[in-house]
Amino acid sequence: MDLAYLLSRHQNALTRAGTAACISSRAAHRAFAAGYAERIAAYRQAHAMTVAA
Repeated sequence: MDLAYLLSRHQNALTRAGTAACISSRAAHRAFAAGYAERIAAYRQAHAMTVAA
């Protein structure tokens, strides 16, 4: 997967967590977002990318 896809899915998961109707849905979407954040970090590390300050 490319970085743009992972970033998009991460943002989508955060948005859905913010608008979730119940606690369990909110938790699930936050878990998805956390998973995508880990994959984004791994991608950036593997491709020697840094986050601009």
